[in-house]
Amino acid sequence: MTEQEQTDQTFMKLALEQGQLAYDAGEVPVGAVVVLDGQVIGRGYNKPITSLDPSAHAEVVALRDAALNIGNYRLSKAVLYVTVEPCTMCSGLLVHSRIARLVYGTTEPKSGVIESAMCLLDQPFYNHKIEISGGVLAKEASTLMSEFFSMRRAGKKKLKKATQTL
Repeated sequence: MTEQEQTDQTFMKLALEQGQLAYDAGEVPVGAVVVLDGQVIGRGYNKPITSLDPSAHAEVVALRDAALNIGNYRLSKAVLYVTVEPCTMCSGLLVHSRIARLVYGTTEPKSGVIESAMCLLDQPFYNHKIEISGGVLAKEASTLMSEFFSMRRAGKKKLKKATQTL
């Protein structure tokens, strides 16, 4: 394993910890960390439900935290580690914040726009290019998502059964 792969796994584990916080809060378990010069400068996890904010995706929360921590909305030398492939909104944010590199865990077949539903960041009209690495600790990220949705489906079945017996 290369030094870069080891570094990516180390920071992805921190993003997975953020994803677990989302899971524990009943949110879709996506977590993110922003790293600059080997230091975490921003953390975030999905919280649109608990914060009543549809834009509170893990990436948005982490990038806002990072920008506040360094006092600049441009994060041009930073790396974003996120457990799940970003959506359209978040990919636009990556361009506007000037993130240097995106590292994500698992793909998101329905709404991921880095490689799944489309390759949005490859479009020629963007004035900023981002280095991309996918599949880092993909199994762990995918497992966290699968467990969450399995638990959620089981809860809905239990509720449905309970209301049918009334």
